[in-house]
Amino acid sequence: MCTVTSSCWVCNRIAAKAFKLSTDQFFIEKLRDVVGLYLSPPENALVLCVDEKSQCQALERTQPMLPMGFGYVEGVTHDYVRHGTTTLFAALNVLNGAVLATCKPRQRHQEFLSFLREIDKAVPADLDVHCIVDNYSAHKHPKVKAWLAARPRWHMHFIPTYSSWLNQVERFFALITGKAIRRGSFGSVKQLVKRIDQFVSHYNQNCEPFMWTATADSILAKLQRLCTRISGTGQLDSRELKKHKRQNLFQ
Repeated sequence: MCTVTSSCWVCNRIAAKAFKLSTDQFFIEKLRDVVGLYLSPPENALVLCVDEKSQCQALERTQPMLPMGFGYVEGVTHDYVRHGTTTLFAALNVLNGAVLATCKPRQRHQEFLSFLREIDKAVPADLDVHCIVDNYSAHKHPKVKAWLAARPRWHMHFIPTYSSWLNQVERFFALITGKAIRRGSFGSVKQLVKRIDQFVSHYNQNCEPFMWTATADSILAKLQRLCTRISGTGQLDSRELKKHKRQNLFQ
């Protein structure tokens, strides 16, 4: 029976999808805050989506990449030699889609603070900076907080937990991963970093903003429908049910 069901799924291109429900007690407030920046950005300010893509692997394929041709698709060998990793830091300008990016060897608060300094130099002094980030511990490190406190033009906006889809820079990470990182063969981390820099440079020459259209209310309505459907599956424990009810996610 399982084999038949699996075959039907394959024939109809039905695949299981991963998901994660946010347990953030301030989910609605954070959602409205971030979506508000997308739909109604403040005047005299720059809205930036910032994040890191860690563990970008410099993989050297054992055979040359197979180019696309008649009767077959582009492909790479399944086996490879690892030559180390790098972390890609990126800041996406919500207004025009331009990306400020740099690669660093690690993903600590030191590297994050260094990247914030790069952003601070790149943004005109007469503009405020509204920075959308996730809840990674380095983003809330005491030294990062102290640096931000000394610069009143900076405003940090944290997305809810398990809500990376709310940060637009993740869309850029998907593009660079699919078009540059996974498609290449790199004999060293230096070669990988060079390829990333080339992609970012070319991307910025033709960049366009990602058009965000969903309102906070429409997102909450969709989440409400999902929670209603799965409320009897065991995915939500009693505490989560009470919390979601308090947040009016159930009718």
